[in-house]
Amino acid sequence: MNRSLRNLFMGLVVLFMALPLLVVAGVSLNGGQQLRFPPRDPSPRWYAELFMAEDWLNALANSLVIATSSAALALAIAFPLAWFVWRYHTGYGRLLYGLGIAPFTLPPVITALGFLVFWTVAGWHGSILATIVSHAIFFVTLPLVTISLGLAAIDRQVIEAATTMGADEPTVFRTIVLPLVRPYLISGYAFAFVLSLNEYIVAYMVAGFTVETLPIKIFNSLRYGYTPVMAVVAVVFVLLAVLIFGLIARFGDLPRLLGAWSKE
Repeated sequence: MNRSLRNLFMGLVVLFMALPLLVVAGVSLNGGQQLRFPPRDPSPRWYAELFMAEDWLNALANSLVIATSSAALALAIAFPLAWFVWRYHTGYGRLLYGLGIAPFTLPPVITALGFLVFWTVAGWHGSILATIVSHAIFFVTLPLVTISLGLAAIDRQVIEAATTMGADEPTVFRTIVLPLVRPYLISGYAFAFVLSLNEYIVAYMVAGFTVETLPIKIFNSLRYGYTPVMAVVAVVFVLLAVLIFGLIARFGDLPRLLGAWSKE
């Protein structure tokens, strides 16, 4: 395939992938409360509606609280686990690692159903805390994998040299391991945050309509008729994801964070 055909093919692929986003962005600019593309009487009024309507603001606040807290909790679980598996190579450490990636490998509806049963029995179904914990467990795989990649990139000879020079375990961790793995901590948090912000099935199963996140709010709004605010929310989600992953790509090694190993 020559260069022109290759460029044409890639351009068509990009257009095919971007077309739904372009349509949603256009729909969000409709002047009236209607589903039209190209937009009729273009206006940014629905963007203001998202940040002025109390029900949408409450859903936005719930989503941000859940995403921020669950990503932090997922990181707090993943980092010690990844460190333990990397440092000590025990058999049960590998078992714990497998359990850490299991929630993300199962079909989401199966995991969500398990959370539903557990929190109902525990008497916490419908609480925001249950939603935060469920999201943290569901997305713990992301920081666990990224942190494990960062730890695997550390030269163990550096650790051995520091130990030989008299550094104890906490000093090695604080002065060598933590600075080297910090970008992977940030990236793992960012991955968990973005996906938690957009997650619907687990949030719906655990909280129902008691804790209304933005994805749940969109679903609820669809039951009572279309409003372009839903398209606005989709555009905001996409822009936020592009911003976060763009920063990771700019200041980090995005291919490696996604699982690619550097060539020697």
